[in-house]
Amino acid sequence: MNQDWNAAWRQQILPTLAAETWDLIVIGGGISGAGILREAARRGWRCLLLEQRDFAWGTSSRSSKMVHGGLRYIAKGQWRLTRDSVRERQRLLDEAPGLVEPMSFMMPHYRGGFPGPRVLGGLLSVYDALAGRRSHRFHDAQQLRFLAPGVKESKLIGGTCFVDALTDDARLVMRVLSEARADGAVVLNGVRVEQLLREDGRVYGVQVEDCEAGGPLQLRCGVLAVATGAWAERLRLPESPRQLRPLRGSHLLLPGWRLPVAQAFTFLHERDRRPVFVFPWEGATVVGTTDLDHREDLDQSASISAEELDYLLAACTQQFPAAEVSATDVLSTWSGVRPVVGSASAHQGKPSNETREHVLWQEPGCVTLAGGKLTTFRPQAIEVLKACADMLGRHFEDHAPAVFAAVPALSIPGLSPQQWRRLAGRHGRDLPRLAQLIAESGPETVGNTDTLWAELAFACEAEMVLHLDDLLLRRTRLGLLLARGGEAYFPAIRQLCQPRLGWDDAHWQQEQQRYRVLWQRHHGLPEATP
Repeated sequence: MNQDWNAAWRQQILPTLAAETWDLIVIGGGISGAGILREAARRGWRCLLLEQRDFAWGTSSRSSKMVHGGLRYIAKGQWRLTRDSVRERQRLLDEAPGLVEPMSFMMPHYRGGFPGPRVLGGLLSVYDALAGRRSHRFHDAQQLRFLAPGVKESKLIGGTCFVDALTDDARLVMRVLSEARADGAVVLNGVRVEQLLREDGRVYGVQVEDCEAGGPLQLRCGVLAVATGAWAERLRLPESPRQLRPLRGSHLLLPGWRLPVAQAFTFLHERDRRPVFVFPWEGATVVGTTDLDHREDLDQSASISAEELDYLLAACTQQFPAAEVSATDVLSTWSGVRPVVGSASAHQGKPSNETREHVLWQEPGCVTLAGGKLTTFRPQAIEVLKACADMLGRHFEDHAPAVFAAVPALSIPGLSPQQWRRLAGRHGRDLPRLAQLIAESGPETVGNTDTLWAELAFACEAEMVLHLDDLLLRRTRLGLLLARGGEAYFPAIRQLCQPRLGWDDAHWQQEQQRYRVLWQRHHGLPEATP
C-alpha cells in the first residue's frame, strides 16, 4: 500500500487511470462504496473507487454515530434487517475495538407512557435472541435516579437498559478504505462522474472530471457499482422510476459538562412520539435526531433548520429539565440526508415510518445500491458484488472473513491504554506510521479533545486531504468538537499542517476562509435563530 496517499500521489496517478480496463469501478466514497471496494479488492479484483467530494462527505460523516440493530424495526416486522444488523454490530465490536465501542442505552418509563417496561422488555428479549446474548435490564426509579442524575422525575417508574454501539462514522469509512487500498484498490476523491458510458445497451465505463484541476477522462470497466446514497438516481436511465425519498436528520453537539451523560438515553419526543437520543460521544454530548423530508439541493451540504433546533432543544428540556439547555450552549450542529427507498404512496406518509431496507437496481454492466444502513454495510456489499460477479461471469463466494486486518502490536510511549485503543481502532494497519509521528511530535492532544496533534500531521501526509474541511470535519472531528469549528487553534494548525499539505500562504488563506463560511452555514446555528 502506498504510504504517501496524498494530493501529490493523486496528481501522478490520475493520468494513468484511462490506460487500464478495470474489473470494477465503484462510484461513491461513503461507507457503502468503501464496503463494496473492500470486498472486491480482497478477492483480487482490479478495482477503482471515485468520490466527487471527499470520503464520507455525505451521510457517512453525518449519521447518528450508532452501530445498532434497529430495535424499532422489530415492531415494524423487519426481522431480516434487525437480524443482520445485530450480527454485524457484534462483528464490528469484535473486529474494531476503539473504533466501534459498546454503549449502554437507557429508556426511562413514566406512568401512563408508552412503551412500558413489559412491552419494551418483550421487544428486547427478541432483540437479544437475534443477537445471541442477553443485554437488557430494568432499573426501578430509585436506581435510575442514581444512574441518571438530572433525568425528569415526574411520574418516573424506572428505566430499561440495553446495549448497542457507537462509532466515529467518518473514521470507519477511512479504516475500510485503508483495508481496500492494502489489497491493491485505487481510491480517489475530487473526481466527479459526469455520465455512464453505454454501448449496445450495456454500461462499459464512465466519463469523469477532475474537480480539483479540471480535465475530462474516460474510464473503462467490466462492471460498475453505484453507491452514491441520496444521489443514487442521478446516473440511472431517464425512464427509470424515481424511488428515493431523501430524509434529513439533524443533530446538536453540546459540551460534555453542559449536559453530562454517562450512557445514551432514548425517549419519545412529546410532539410527535419519535425516538430521540442523547448520548456521550468524543467527550461531548449529542442530541438527535430529526426525521423530515429534505427538499433542498442535494449538491449543497444539509443544514439544521430553526424548527429542528427548537425540536431538539425541546427534547433536552423534556428529559433533562433542570439542565435548562439553550441554543447558546450548542458547540456545533450537523445534518445528514438518509437515502431511504420509498414507494409513491409512502412518500405521503410519515418519514419515520419508511423502511430502512436496501434495494439493488440493475442494468447490464451496472449495479446501483439504494437505501440501507451503516451497520449492515458488509452484507450489502456482498449482495452488490454477487450481482457484479454474475455480470462478469465470475464465481463468487462469501466466506465472511474479517473486514479489518489485525492491528500491529507495538508500544507507543506516553499513551494510556485507552489512547492506544482509540488510535488502533481509528488507524488500524496505519498505526506504525502514526506512531513515528507521535515519537517526533509527542502525545499532546488538541485542546480538551482526544485528538492528537500527530493525527493531524498523519492525515495531511497520508490520508488524501484536499481541503481544510476534509482535515477538520472528517479525518478528525475537531471542527465539531472545538468552539466555532476550532478557529482559536488555526495558527497552530497552520504551522503544523501547511508545510505537509504543500500549500502556499495564499492557498492557506483561501482554504481558511472557505472553511469559515462552510462551518457557519452548515455546522453553526441556523440564521433564523435570534
